[in-house]
Amino acid sequence: MIISLALVLLATASGTLASYLYDEGAAFAARLCAGACIGIAVLGLVGFIFASFLGLTPLAILLTLAVLTLPLLALRNPHRKALVQHDLAATYSKIRLALLHPSRIPLGYASFYIVVALILWRAFQRAMIELPDGIYTGVLNNFGDLPFHLSVITSFAYGNNFLPEDPTYAGVRFTYPFLTDFVSAIFVRCGANLRQSMFIENFVVAIAFVGLLHRWALTMVRDRFAAVLTPVLVLLNGGFGWVLFWNAATQNQNSLSGFLKSLPPSFTVIPETTWRWGNAVSALLIPQRGFLLGLPLAVIVFTQWWLATEQGDPGDKGEQGKRRKGNREKHKTARKAQVKESTTAVSSNFPLLPHSPIPLSVRRMIAAGVVAGLLPLVHAHSFVVVMAVGACIALLQRRWRAWIAFGVVASLVALPQMWWSTHHSAVDAAKFFEWQYGWDRGKEEAIWFWIKNSGFFIPLTVAALLWRDKKGSLIPRPLLLFFLPFTLCFIVPNILKMAPWIWDNIKVLFYWWLASAPLVALLLARLWRQGNVKRVVAIVLLASITAAGALDVASIVLRSTTYQVFDSSGIQFAELIKQQTQPRALVMHAPVHNHPVFLTGRRSLMGYPGHIWTHGLDFVERESEIRRVYAGAPDAGTILRKYGVAYAVVSPLERNIMNVNEQFFSKFEIVGEVGGYRLYKITQP
Repeated sequence: MIISLALVLLATASGTLASYLYDEGAAFAARLCAGACIGIAVLGLVGFIFASFLGLTPLAILLTLAVLTLPLLALRNPHRKALVQHDLAATYSKIRLALLHPSRIPLGYASFYIVVALILWRAFQRAMIELPDGIYTGVLNNFGDLPFHLSVITSFAYGNNFLPEDPTYAGVRFTYPFLTDFVSAIFVRCGANLRQSMFIENFVVAIAFVGLLHRWALTMVRDRFAAVLTPVLVLLNGGFGWVLFWNAATQNQNSLSGFLKSLPPSFTVIPETTWRWGNAVSALLIPQRGFLLGLPLAVIVFTQWWLATEQGDPGDKGEQGKRRKGNREKHKTARKAQVKESTTAVSSNFPLLPHSPIPLSVRRMIAAGVVAGLLPLVHAHSFVVVMAVGACIALLQRRWRAWIAFGVVASLVALPQMWWSTHHSAVDAAKFFEWQYGWDRGKEEAIWFWIKNSGFFIPLTVAALLWRDKKGSLIPRPLLLFFLPFTLCFIVPNILKMAPWIWDNIKVLFYWWLASAPLVALLLARLWRQGNVKRVVAIVLLASITAAGALDVASIVLRSTTYQVFDSSGIQFAELIKQQTQPRALVMHAPVHNHPVFLTGRRSLMGYPGHIWTHGLDFVERESEIRRVYAGAPDAGTILRKYGVAYAVVSPLERNIMNVNEQFFSKFEIVGEVGGYRLYKITQP
């Protein structure tokens, strides 16, 4: 685990140093947050490229580390080296001063980040729980996703899965964005266990995400209180699900402990109902690891877009340049009053590249293009959102030089990944797109569906856009134009199914919520400052928006409920498979989501149909063939030869869902047996 932590530190340092090439004036804390996410993404992408040729070997990892040290070359520039030294010295001084004089610590910011860190630490700790009798999860929404991510990690770490096949559907190219899990596989190869490999990455990226959200909101709305509220609105998103809690509390006749135990695990997304707007922490960040890294990378891109737009180029001329100049003058006072971006912010009096022929705004857009280009193998939905929203903003702003730079760089980085992942793909793209109105509303009326799922959030967003008082519009025109394209992230998923499973549209919908949160936060901050009744209104509105999400997060953090994914016999059986089979061996087993084979890295003939279906693959024929083999059908031998099955498992999992012909399997050699799990070697004629 120590080596894995060192890798994270190196990746973070690499990304942080790279930020000095484009992010002028950024606080050191903001650089660290961006550096962690960019560094981890680069670690995954570069590591995967080397591993594709060398396997996930020590040599591949060492070569990856060598690439990560390249930003050190930036220190050859004396001016930039002095700036880095200045930031490090100033940060050290602030930390030392805080330790010597705790009373000088900015209590608000410190309390906020300490509480957030404790909550995220506890939440991600419960993503995977190892107990003597098996592997559990404390997050119900992670019950199906955890074994899938473990199958991806182990396929790289133990199964030499290069070039990658789908770990749950052998023989087809793996098109699911896997870089987040590949990074965990690197950590496993460096000595971390599976739980540690996920937790290290998850926690670092989650904390960085909060910091990046804070910075993005602060740069856009220039309001410290609103900037702090923005991550709260994003992480505790929800609707009127808290009404269910209220009804249960008023009707409760049990003791307090009995009442708490009887509560459902979620008040935002409930199966078999039209409560579908899942909380970010419980339904997205923990179970969907690609989204966890894709979100902060996208926020980095959005931040650089905004800063490039605000700064403009020294050469701007004409009416467009005059308008920007007018906007800059209009908000001159606000900018002067703006405080440092975070408690560890370090002011810089030095331009990053004082003699660079490339304007700073273009350099920001180039950097944004590089980060956007990392997204296809991290989180494909995030890449689509970034490119689509960026195209719309470009049309509104008409700053062609900067936006062309972004588009060209993003394409150069992303297109090879896209070609690789789609080349010879077995995915049926027709399963992804279909007209469907109202997202996952079932038979419920669309307007009421969104009211109950998002609460007052939509009305507050509209109110923020329309708000005018003596100070003028709450949302200035540049921010309005920047925000408007994000509304497509709400409109399009409400009329078009963008994945085989309609609920997956939330991966696009969430970006609408993300972009709206700073506006809603700014409105709440304005109400708060007006005091008296409006302050009470602000508190009530904030509570109503976040209560359901807070209940979901509290359920994870405070309750001890666990859900078993693998039993102890299954874990021991997985070790037997790793010891007795080759890394690329093909194993046939029951098509369930939590089979011990997924802990081995071995190729699976077929895993859980639900996962395979959401990836756009056709599984019906193969599932039928597997059932015929287990039943000992006349064509069983032909099917085994067709796929080249090397081993088959017979266990309680197979017997529970299929008719198992024990006599048919008795003719095969038993490789090993653990607690009812039996591994057969299939001898091919």
